[in-house]
Amino acid sequence: MQRIFYLIALAVMTAFMGLAMTDLHADYLCGDANTDDMLNVSDAVFIINHVFIGGAAPDPACIGNANEDAALNVSDAVFIINHVFIGGPAPGAYCCCPSTVMDYDGNVYQTVRIGDQCWMMENLKVTHYRNGDAIPGVKDGGVWAGLTTGAWCNYNNNIANTDVYGRIYNWHAVNDSRNIAPAGWHVPSDTEWKQLEMYLGMTQADADAYGWRGKGQGGMLKEAGTVHWQDPNTGATNSSGFTALPGGCRSEFGDFINIYSFAYFWTSTGYASNVAWCRSLYSGTADIARYHNYREIGYSVRCVKD
Repeated sequence: MQRIFYLIALAVMTAFMGLAMTDLHADYLCGDANTDDMLNVSDAVFIINHVFIGGAAPDPACIGNANEDAALNVSDAVFIINHVFIGGPAPGAYCCCPSTVMDYDGNVYQTVRIGDQCWMMENLKVTHYRNGDAIPGVKDGGVWAGLTTGAWCNYNNNIANTDVYGRIYNWHAVNDSRNIAPAGWHVPSDTEWKQLEMYLGMTQADADAYGWRGKGQGGMLKEAGTVHWQDPNTGATNSSGFTALPGGCRSEFGDFINIYSFAYFWTSTGYASNVAWCRSLYSGTADIARYHNYREIGYSVRCVKD
């Protein structure tokens, strides 16, 4: 009975207080539970309806988390009411996607919200797993080729390449239970890559296909211009903000190839005992390649928020 009264009281406040509001007009405005681009008491009503009587959930759910405590509950409604009516703290600007993330080593990465996902805008550089254990750095190509455990390297064993293109990791490091990604983040699965691609306009059929596919989605992911990409960097607009860079790879034989022309990324999804799913972007096309490759190969890694 008290819950029903509380809901009615909120509705009355909405009707008679003129919908006091804050208009911030931002994508995924934190606290904007009903997604009308306004932060007002109707968002508190929306949350109450969801929590207590099974009404629709905020979409995506994270925008309802006004107090950023990782839980969607009545405290978020109270937080909004306090802000709107008595000048309490405003919801943060990045409830769904923080502006930066820091790895175990202290490297800070810019992030970007793409659809309902939050991605790193830079390739991973970390040299430790999340628990503090060191990931071995391996320079020798012959040693690299025979590894069955996690490892990293700098392209051409030159740390100067890492400043721009990040480090290269074999899939064993990606798959290690100690976690290569910062806390609250993970290496995206093949399915999460498909989600990104389809948000950019790829069809389900194309997303599920093997090899080069899509109609310009690769260009939407690539950094524009030829400062870091080899000419002609076909179709590159970076309209997604992903800012893919061509860090090249380390082959299964331990040699370094294709910096400036190819961006290679591991997914967390294995395919068979010796291969895993991955993605490639190329300077000569605006498509995206989906395929599987040997786990001992060294590719770049991007992380996505949990």
